[in-house]
Amino acid sequence: MGDAMASSSSNSKTAELDAPLHALGFEIEEVSPSRMTGRLVVTPICVQPFKVLHGGVSALIAEGLASMGAHMASGYNRVAGMQLSISHFRSAAVGDTVLARAVPVHIGRSTQVWEVKLWKMDTSKQGEEFQIAEARVTLLCNLPVPDELKTVGESLRKYSRL
Repeated sequence: MGDAMASSSSNSKTAELDAPLHALGFEIEEVSPSRMTGRLVVTPICVQPFKVLHGGVSALIAEGLASMGAHMASGYNRVAGMQLSISHFRSAAVGDTVLARAVPVHIGRSTQVWEVKLWKMDTSKQGEEFQIAEARVTLLCNLPVPDELKTVGESLRKYSRL
């Protein structure tokens, strides 16, 4: 019951922080300006025709986590993705659990670079993890926040561990 409660709490957190990730079933776990983490159980909605995790879903996870982290690390300035590069090493199939972790590589005054890694849990080997993808996200991070969007960072502040 505790796991169901934690999952429900994590899922509502994701709904509040990133609607597209939430729609795919992604659950944001750790929220901070130095580390963003989460997980996704691969379902039929997020696979390509060969029934493995769609590369665009991996890219969405990478950009979503990096953008939230960069927003906090910039002092809640508006951020915009400038470049995303992702390499896929292995596949994840329906039913697999994919873990994701985003950490900053460079936090500057005008740009940030974040590294995002995705792993597949192998339940047959007692939770061993296999890296399936790695992304690098470059973001512009010194943009002013329009007055009508000043409250955008409030949800991140609510869940953030500073």
